[in-house]
Amino acid sequence: MAELRALPAESDEFARRREQIVLRCCPLADRLARHFDGRGENLDDLVQVARVGLIQAINRFDPDNGAGFVAFAVPTIMGELRRHFRDYGWKVHVPRSIRDIRQQIKGATTELTQRLGRSPNTSELADALSVSPEQIIEGLLAANAYQPQSLDMPVVDNDDNPQSLSDLLGDVDEGFERITDRESVKPVLQSLPVREQRILYLRFFAAKTQRQIADTIGVSQMHVSRILERTLREIREQVAQS
Repeated sequence: MAELRALPAESDEFARRREQIVLRCCPLADRLARHFDGRGENLDDLVQVARVGLIQAINRFDPDNGAGFVAFAVPTIMGELRRHFRDYGWKVHVPRSIRDIRQQIKGATTELTQRLGRSPNTSELADALSVSPEQIIEGLLAANAYQPQSLDMPVVDNDDNPQSLSDLLGDVDEGFERITDRESVKPVLQSLPVREQRILYLRFFAAKTQRQIADTIGVSQMHVSRILERTLREIREQVAQS
């Protein structure tokens, strides 16, 4: 490490030496990541987080402070892992099966988007993963439990004006916040056409504006607004009847 610090940071030799240190210390980072396995996060993701922490430790380590590198690296890596759970961990309890589906959806979505040249719909994801459309919907809805969006999150409205998410949600979803019983809403959502399910997901869980949704599915912003208004009204009516 002392030799690394003596090299110019922009030099090829510095990059080569640092890469050697990273490769030599990866087993340490991977071992620390495994301590957090089974807590609702994909192990491969945790390994990547731990390796980011390792690189940060290499960048920050000062051999003149007297401590050995491992003694410095371990708390740095552990801190990065804990920060990951704090910032990106599951905020409410979600069954393991649904968490697993969500991870599979992420991979399938990337693959299908590249193949189709557009975002896949619920049926295409279900076919790709050999699961039911209902399981896909549950996996998509689980994203909100993973990292709920703050209502104060800055976004832009349909005229590109900065607002908060709560401002935008309030435009078309009056009364939607009253639909809090997941078990009563679930069958209603499952009965909706795939397009309506997708628009609801993009609007309320991916925090997309109506204009962004329109661009994604290939219709006008006004059409998206009408679909949202009609769908939310139908959901409220069906939940009220149940």
